[in-house]
Amino acid sequence: QVQLVESGGGSVQARGSLRLSCGASLSTYTATMGWFRQAPGKEREGVAAISAGGGTTYYADSVKGRFSISKDNAKKSLYLQMNSLKSEDTAMYYCAAARGGVSQPLMPDAYKYWGRGTQVTVSS
Repeated sequence: QVQLVESGGGSVQARGSLRLSCGASLSTYTATMGWFRQAPGKEREGVAAISAGGGTTYYADSVKGRFSISKDNAKKSLYLQMNSLKSEDTAMYYCAAARGGVSQPLMPDAYKYWGRGTQVTVSS
């Protein structure tokens, strides 16, 4: 059973920063991994993703230049550095993983494994 556990969420003021972490029980080196978010009443959306080899990253337009995804394969961990946070970034953030490569890394359907989420609240 693959487990993904997120941490690092919290409340922050606008223009502040947070760093989310996700601990995984599968090999992150051979997995495509992503961060997704879902706000109340909205669909889950892809925020950022990183390829299995780690050489390619993907970002939603809304977070480009503000968020950075990375992973530490030795620690089986995924990270999301979020800077210049805005109130519209408020959501539950989820870590996701898929073994191997995926064709659409920012689409939720591409991932089989999900964490339970960590809440991020940005106040203006």
